[in-house]
Amino acid sequence: MDWNIIAYVMISVIIVSAVSLIGLLTFLIKNRNLDKILLYLVSFSVGALFGDVFIHLLPDVFKGSNTLYAGIFILSGILFSFVMEKFIHWRHCHTPESKQHHHSLAYMNLVGDGMHNLIDGLIIAGAYFISIPAGIATTIAVLFHEIPHEFGNFGVLVYGGFSRLKALFFNFLTALTALLGAILGIILGNAGATTTFLVPFAAGNLIYIAGTDLIPELHKNSCDDFKISDSAIQLAVMILGIAIMASLILLE
Repeated sequence: MDWNIIAYVMISVIIVSAVSLIGLLTFLIKNRNLDKILLYLVSFSVGALFGDVFIHLLPDVFKGSNTLYAGIFILSGILFSFVMEKFIHWRHCHTPESKQHHHSLAYMNLVGDGMHNLIDGLIIAGAYFISIPAGIATTIAVLFHEIPHEFGNFGVLVYGGFSRLKALFFNFLTALTALLGAILGIILGNAGATTTFLVPFAAGNLIYIAGTDLIPELHKNSCDDFKISDSAIQLAVMILGIAIMASLILLE
């Protein structure tokens, strides 16, 4: 058991979990400015996630394992994310609109967010078992994805009837499930399942998040108020995310 890797995993997961307190900024930043900041964070996150997958994770996977099984496990990660998201959306929309429904939506969001954070912990742990730079790259990618994600969760909880302080508290509690995911990832990593299952599965999850959750948000914004300059900035920030992931190769 490599205690150095375990220390990196746990510190990284704690840092990512602390992002759940990002809702504090809603007390300080105007909504209009916050929307612009989040949009560029989403753009950066897309680049960072894709860069991490295709520059750090998959090259090691295809170098060190059966390519057929690697492809199957990547697809399994994508399908797992699809099923999990479908279930959460079905639970959200299955009951008529009412004050009680708003409240149940908030609690279902907590359940879904807990599952999401558990997978994040699993992903980060798996990356560190490839190498320290791969783990750092994945932590950065997940971190920038979590910032807009946690703002969204905070908004859902407030909409569901929680006070801002209560929303922050419960958002932080669900973020701690990432520690459980990290522990599971460490167990799988020590069992030798890193490149055979854990990392391909994690890569599939990251591809799904970037491709189906984040990119549509950028298109949605363009449709609402299209400006070529905004799209150009989004592309530039996306490329910046990829460039930062590529630069981390220098740490190897």
